Amino acid sequence: MKQDVVRRDGAEARRDGKVGKTPFVVVGLLSLAALGWGAWSHFALVQQSEATREEKRERVMKLRTIVVESKSDPVRITAPGQTLAIESARIFARATGYIVERRVDIGARVRKGDLLARISAPDVDQQLAQAQAQLAQLKAQTGQARAQADASRANSQLAGVTYGRTRQLAEKGYAPIQNLDANRAAMQAQSANVASASAAVAAADASVRAQQAIVDRLTQLQDYQRIVAPFDGIVTQRNVETGDLVSADAAGGTPLFSVARDDVLRVQAHVPQSSALGVRPGIDAIVFLPEAPGRQWPGKVARDAGALDPASRSLLVEVEAPNEKHELRPGLFVNVELAIPRPSPAVVIPAEALTFSAQGLRVATLDSESRAHFRKVAIARDFGSTVEISDGLSGGERLVLSPPADLEEGRRVDIAQK
Repeated sequence: MKQDVVRRDGAEARRDGKVGKTPFVVVGLLSLAALGWGAWSHFALVQQSEATREEKRERVMKLRTIVVESKSDPVRITAPGQTLAIESARIFARATGYIVERRVDIGARVRKGDLLARISAPDVDQQLAQAQAQLAQLKAQTGQARAQADASRANSQLAGVTYGRTRQLAEKGYAPIQNLDANRAAMQAQSANVASASAAVAAADASVRAQQAIVDRLTQLQDYQRIVAPFDGIVTQRNVETGDLVSADAAGGTPLFSVARDDVLRVQAHVPQSSALGVRPGIDAIVFLPEAPGRQWPGKVARDAGALDPASRSLLVEVEAPNEKHELRPGLFVNVELAIPRPSPAVVIPAEALTFSAQGLRVATLDSESRAHFRKVAIARDFGSTVEISDGLSGGERLVLSPPADLEEGRRVDIAQK
């Protein structure tokens, strides 16, 4: 009985052991199958990726290209500006008095020397009359002094002759020495009278010249009673009316008129530093008025400031534009296009040819076998749709436009037909 029980317990134990190991075996087999499937899938994916990469590498891209040209034509830039009259003047009164006549108003066209207004200055007229009378008196006194000088010279000559005769007689013993001494003293006295009379004439002449200067000044002030145009132009301001009292005070007074010459206009504009080196007098310019689309007024650069403004890093330029028809007016806001010569030939390419990556700013060029090669470039000036290259290109290269991100070094490219 005991043996049967032992046999039965051992058989059950063996059956229980077999049942306990089976799940682990199944899990292990499934894991091996999953690993094998994953390895096969990864291998297939790698093979597919390599095939796709090889296919892309062997596939020829069809891209747009352009041939780089070296340009030497002027650079045209447009800058805002303002118009100014070629000449302008504020006219003040130089004589104190009342406005008795005003002949012009704002907007009037005048010629050089035209009468604008007339001032009545009685004080100046009276002072001039008095100065002229004093001048006549001084001239009469000068004539009297000259006559006295002539008489003194005649007396001096007579005294000299008398002294000579007396000396001859005294040497021969026919005249006393006392007479000789008296005649010598008389001759010296007459010589002194001549010198005094000459000095009186010189003083009288100086007084005449001084009084003449006063008369000239008053005469000039009397001429200033006529306010005339200094040049051909247009009256832009009128600040007086008939009957107004004006004073000869240019420092604190108000100008009577302002006149501007506008047959030629000065147009002031600021050129940025990138183009300032090529600016010089004589280059062509075109003036555009926003309120007159399609119209343009040609001109030339007449002068520049010679130094850049430290605040804006720009150069002040003045363009002179003919305006015989007076279509433009001083004080307008305009746009100025300047044709600035290039200091040296430049390479200008479309902005879409540039690509920026970790290697920096580059362009893609094609060799004779139509294979792509990247070059680093440097931009000198940016014009928006185009850029000027300062380093990296010399002209004649074929560039790829809008190079794709997957374009690789040495890849063959097919040139797309336009």
